[in-house]
Amino acid sequence: MLCAVVLLSAAAAVPTASAVAETTGAPRQAPTQQANPAPRGDYRWPVPGFPRVARPFQPPETVYSTGHRGVDLAAPVAVSVLAAGAGTVAFAGVVADRGVVSVQHPDGLRTTYEPVDAQVAVGTVVAAGTVLGLLTPGHDGCPAVACLHWGVRRGPDSYLDPLRLVGVWRVRLLPWQG
Repeated sequence: MLCAVVLLSAAAAVPTASAVAETTGAPRQAPTQQANPAPRGDYRWPVPGFPRVARPFQPPETVYSTGHRGVDLAAPVAVSVLAAGAGTVAFAGVVADRGVVSVQHPDGLRTTYEPVDAQVAVGTVVAAGTVLGLLTPGHDGCPAVACLHWGVRRGPDSYLDPLRLVGVWRVRLLPWQG
């Protein structure tokens, strides 16, 4: 029996046709969802260490559909929230009773962090690892005392899996019947 090695993002449940094609040489099929392009630049975790993913990225089927447009990372209350990459603070304020910070990166991506007690102002130039603020409790759907909701998008409507920025992948061996 032959096996195919398929790389899956930490949030993926099944491999895409293009992932199977890349690893097996099978013909490509059109993807059912927009693929996450590999961002350029150096990115890191937005909290110290290697946090547990409490809720994975679940892209919406359309711009207006429900989904989870980021990942929730379990972390202690008041832990430093760090810029995942170099950029400029595009927003730091309160949205719907929770603190939000967003950073615009030179490669066109924008990362968002919530709920955060911001310690930076709009226009601040940050390096990867710069403290943006402190994590506060109260993120809906978080199974831990506190979770950082970390999101990334390209343009106004193209949400991407933030785990791609830090290279989180699972490897699965699947039977190949070719």
